[in-house]
Amino acid sequence: MTSLGDAFHSAPLDETLRAAIEADGLRIDRVGDDDRAASDRWTDAVARGFLDGERNDLQRGEAFSRSRYRRKIGVYDPAAVQPDEPVTTFASWIAELTLPGGAAIPMCAISAVTVAPTHRRRRLLSRVMAGELRTAVAQGAPIAGLTVSESGIYGRFGFAPAAAATSWEIRTRRAGWIGPAAPGRLDYVTREQARDAAAALHERTRFSSPGEIAMPGGHWDRTYGTRPDAEKAERLRAVQYRSPEGEVEGVALYSVSENDDDWSASNATVHQLLAVTDAAYAGLWRFLLSLDLIGTVRASELSLDEPLWWMIADQRAARITIADHHYLRILDVPTVLAARGYDVDDVVALEVTDPLGIADGTFVLSAGAEPGVDVVDEAPLGIPRATLGVAELSAILLGGVSPVTLARAGRIETDDPHRLARVFASTTTPRLSFWY
Repeated sequence: MTSLGDAFHSAPLDETLRAAIEADGLRIDRVGDDDRAASDRWTDAVARGFLDGERNDLQRGEAFSRSRYRRKIGVYDPAAVQPDEPVTTFASWIAELTLPGGAAIPMCAISAVTVAPTHRRRRLLSRVMAGELRTAVAQGAPIAGLTVSESGIYGRFGFAPAAAATSWEIRTRRAGWIGPAAPGRLDYVTREQARDAAAALHERTRFSSPGEIAMPGGHWDRTYGTRPDAEKAERLRAVQYRSPEGEVEGVALYSVSENDDDWSASNATVHQLLAVTDAAYAGLWRFLLSLDLIGTVRASELSLDEPLWWMIADQRAARITIADHHYLRILDVPTVLAARGYDVDDVVALEVTDPLGIADGTFVLSAGAEPGVDVVDEAPLGIPRATLGVAELSAILLGGVSPVTLARAGRIETDDPHRLARVFASTTTPRLSFWY
């Protein structure tokens, strides 16, 4: 961990949070990194919250050994039949978020958020979220992020979708390939070899893609089925692309499901495709769309602006759906905006409101090669002004939505939305290539 990661991981619980939970007759605690019994019950509660089956000892052991990087919180009901199983779970850690321009900043990544159906409508999530965000602020984290299973929950805490994701379903016989012919070679590799290659490739690509974060601990083994409790790992196949010079430039992981009515119309699911060059990207996608006996290829967590769209002859062979994916929540406006890259020189004033009172204020952003942010009492005259919530500011941070669009939707009040849009525009479409 980084020093910030260590400090956040071991920080005490927010006292306002603890008092509010105890006033409701409940108890809140951190799950100790070395407390296997508490970890097992916390893992069971998370599985229940995400509609998974009951965990076995192997799965609990893997969760215990692979999640120590997480700051795990549990709320417990002493009057419950199982008082040692939390009724609310919450996990977080310090990750690294890529911004437009290639800079990366610390981010409080949030996951495993559940509330037992027996304890709904008691403001447990609201209290824990607010308390843990205050802890993140106190330790110096400038932004928070999460991927969500229910998109209507987190707006009231100041989160907003900042990077969307697309899911593709491609009919291979209709698609046709008009993309380039890659000069390198493709080879099948083991899942272990692919996992190692993917980790290295992700480190090379994530700084060029706003919205990406460093892969959390244990995710590589989970994705590639290389952990002891992996389910159906034997169905995964991995292929690697090497340049003519022999350098590994891409890897793809996929599985196949047979069509019992027509084996020549079976389905392939792409679980991950990483490429550090255009040639590797083209070579891997052409391979996947040319698999024998495959009539449909499916992939998810792709960008809104995939080059693949322009590499198939019949674009109607691809059915594409769009979903909200990576939610962000700015905690420290000056730090975050000053770290971002800008393609224009301009000055704008932002009057920001925050439902939790964390990022309220008026800020003057000087965009350009060396951006700066001043905190002021009132917006100065003569420059564009915008009044917006921290959720709206978080939504436009990566350039994934235009301030013009949000102004037309009534989410931003500004006297010059187009000028504001030019300031926050990004030449690279934001994305996050996985869930966390």
